[in-house]
Amino acid sequence: MGVIEEGAKKSSVLWLSLDRPRLAWHTWHDGAIYLVTGGGEQPLPGLAEAGEVRVTLRSKDNGGRLVAFDASVEVVDQANAPDAVAALAKERLNAPDGAKLLERWAAVSKVIRLTPREPVP
Repeated sequence: MGVIEEGAKKSSVLWLSLDRPRLAWHTWHDGAIYLVTGGGEQPLPGLAEAGEVRVTLRSKDNGGRLVAFDASVEVVDQANAPDAVAALAKERLNAPDGAKLLERWAAVSKVIRLTPREPVP
């Protein structure tokens, strides 16, 4: 297991370099990071339109930077990625609409896959 996968699995949050550094919750699934934005979920302006984003993972133990890397950004067709969407939904804490969460995401949110590139020192 590489440092990116290990870091993403150990911490449920990461930082994205967008219009400003943005904290986001996520899940690691099948070699990539998945997160959700829009429709009452975490605001991540410009992420869905970005081709690439800088991601920073911090150590859960001491909060220091664990690794920073570029990742390609892809909006996921939720109907074609049910396992990834289910893994992400499992990590969603305090959803206001519990049983209807996946319906809301399909209607008004975007699930994003971040595929890591090589980490930088």
